[in-house]
Amino acid sequence: MLAEAVVAEARGRGLGLSMPVDVREEPGRGVTALVDGRRVRVGKREAVPDAAWARTAVSRAGLDGCALIWVEDDGSPVGAILLKDPLRSDANRTLRRLRSAGITRLVMLTGDRPEPAREVGAVLGLDEVRAEQTPGSKVAAVRAEQQQAVTVMVGDGLNDAPALAAATVGVAMGARGSTASSEAADVVLTTDRLDRLADAMEIARRARRIAVQSALAGMALSLVAMALAAFGLLPPAFGALLQEGIDVAVILNALRALRGGEVGGRPVQPETAALLRRFAAEQEELRQVLPLIRAAGDALALGPTPQAVEALHRAQDALVGRLVPHEEAEEAELYPALARTLGSDEAVAPMSRAHAEIGRLTRRLQTHLDALDAGEELDVERQQDLLACLFTLSGLLQLHYLQEEENYFALVAE
Repeated sequence: MLAEAVVAEARGRGLGLSMPVDVREEPGRGVTALVDGRRVRVGKREAVPDAAWARTAVSRAGLDGCALIWVEDDGSPVGAILLKDPLRSDANRTLRRLRSAGITRLVMLTGDRPEPAREVGAVLGLDEVRAEQTPGSKVAAVRAEQQQAVTVMVGDGLNDAPALAAATVGVAMGARGSTASSEAADVVLTTDRLDRLADAMEIARRARRIAVQSALAGMALSLVAMALAAFGLLPPAFGALLQEGIDVAVILNALRALRGGEVGGRPVQPETAALLRRFAAEQEELRQVLPLIRAAGDALALGPTPQAVEALHRAQDALVGRLVPHEEAEEAELYPALARTLGSDEAVAPMSRAHAEIGRLTRRLQTHLDALDAGEELDVERQQDLLACLFTLSGLLQLHYLQEEENYFALVAE
């Protein structure tokens, strides 16, 4: 899966890829192959290369909670790849719905390192995070939770299968999960969307509520009819017909469970769903703007060089040519449709405010670049203001992307 992610990113950046030959895999260490006649190795490395870019890569990997793999060309380190497993866009919304449905304790069991696991737990507001878990320790954790309350375990990997079998209710993500986990689970979600777990709980609770309602209503009406018959107020023939009518009414009421109801909130109209999918795809492409902004900030932090000014122009061209038109289209098309779906303009107001701030910072960057193009000096004051704009833009865009994914794009099926 890591190799697939690297190849997908390279193709997304329009890079030409050559077919490797003489591929040799070192389990747990990496892979070596001949690429265009050169011996290339990708994987772990014992010592960090003695270079500024390598130390920067290690620092950024630690700060961002990324996995770090090194790239070597004929034995010499030439680059590093940072890998980060992003949160599912529907995770926060799903956990809020689960808590609303009565789930009081949420625990994450992961085989990952403690640092990224703690970061995920903080973002999701989990009650406990247990990192570096083996299949056996996951089973032990599930059994410990079972001593306190009914326990639901959700997983998708081969390592999750024993814990799924041990839980009170095991739920497997069957779309991309292993066959073993699907066979061990009590429930299999056939789509790769975590919010379907909350949907399943809502459907089950609604079906149970209707069943209890039908049973109680049927018994109450039958008892009233029997009481009337006992006092001679209900002739036998009419009483038999009335009982049949009660049975039919109860059955019809129970059939309401087949309609499903509004699971997950207000239904999204097809036109709005199409807009959501379109803008979600555009935003995925616009993620390439973030590295340009970060690169411009990194270059400018090293000093007021021509290379830094060139990086600033590349970032600004991407902002003005790609990002700003995307946000203007969201304001004109997507947000009005979402306001109708969500029932209020207030639901999209925070995102519109973020658009306004992104636009303000973009115009501020353009003012500085126009001044530099006109021959003004890149002095310390201008350098500091440019750095503040760039890093504020980077953080604001990352937060804005995550908020749109969680609040809006997660409303439609992938």
